[in-house]
Amino acid sequence: MPRWFSKRLILGVAGAVLIIATFTYFLPKIADYRDVWGVVKEVSWQWTLALVVATGVNLLTFAPPWLVLLPGLRFWPALMMTQATTALSIVVPGGAAVGIATSYGMLRRAGFGRRAIARSVTLVSLWNQLANLAYPIVAVFLLTIAGEETAVLATVAFVGVAILGVVVAALVLVLYSSRMAEDIGDLAARGATRVKARFHREPVTWDGGSFERFRVDVVDVLQRRWHLLSLATLAGSLTVFVVLLVALRALQVPAAEVSVVEAFAAWSLARILGSIPITPGGIGVVELSLTAALIGFGGNNAGVVAAVLVYRFLTIVPSLVLGMVAAGVWRRLPGAPEP
Repeated sequence: MPRWFSKRLILGVAGAVLIIATFTYFLPKIADYRDVWGVVKEVSWQWTLALVVATGVNLLTFAPPWLVLLPGLRFWPALMMTQATTALSIVVPGGAAVGIATSYGMLRRAGFGRRAIARSVTLVSLWNQLANLAYPIVAVFLLTIAGEETAVLATVAFVGVAILGVVVAALVLVLYSSRMAEDIGDLAARGATRVKARFHREPVTWDGGSFERFRVDVVDVLQRRWHLLSLATLAGSLTVFVVLLVALRALQVPAAEVSVVEAFAAWSLARILGSIPITPGGIGVVELSLTAALIGFGGNNAGVVAAVLVYRFLTIVPSLVLGMVAAGVWRRLPGAPEP
């Protein structure tokens, strides 16, 4: 059995064990599912409507970043594409890589050129990661103003500041000069190759020239649309937080127990942890970390577990259903023209 396959198998088994343990052992230990169901059954129709509206708004924010970067792409095809890629990244082994490959394939079938798609996929992914790194920093700042502290979040924020600083500085240098873009690309390629060699993987196939081509592709787009891309990215992720906040209030976790700032801090921490490719879509990791953080801030056990489960249901299941439908419809579209 190849070593890479055995490692992937071990990680897959470990992820499955974590998911099973989360829902069959850890969460029931925190709150009995009968109590959790009792909280869910007491949700009023007004709060149910609020949850539906928040979920719908969140789904609609998936498309705008792609509309910013791909002029000519219409809203509904963009929404179909994002839902399909989200669904496949959750249910298919490979996670984010599968999502990126699916985005590329669907946009090619829609008629967009390879370079335009590669640029858009790169920038959407990069901006999402920059936002994820920034949220814990903002959360620590807001908690400090409120007179609260949390060592775990502060540590995550410190790491986030370091990574964010390096990424932003590298991006600025890449965009500033073609020579710098090539030098940074060569340095990054050597570093990535060394890391892959430790895992007995093949060297990377890109180099400084790839960074230079990236610079040529994105510099004009970012000069004209970086603010629109940033706003669209923030809207897409912050509406996810709104779903969590509405779920908390609907399921008997009032502001007296968990404030908006505390909820945001817990959400930003869980979002970072969930982005680590341990399980598909962070299933198990997000539920456990988010529940622990919210209870740590003072939320009641049954209400927090109920809110977290409802939040995760509303941010995963609609995308799964819509995504599978969208993927089936997209396959019937005519093939993409040659570039």
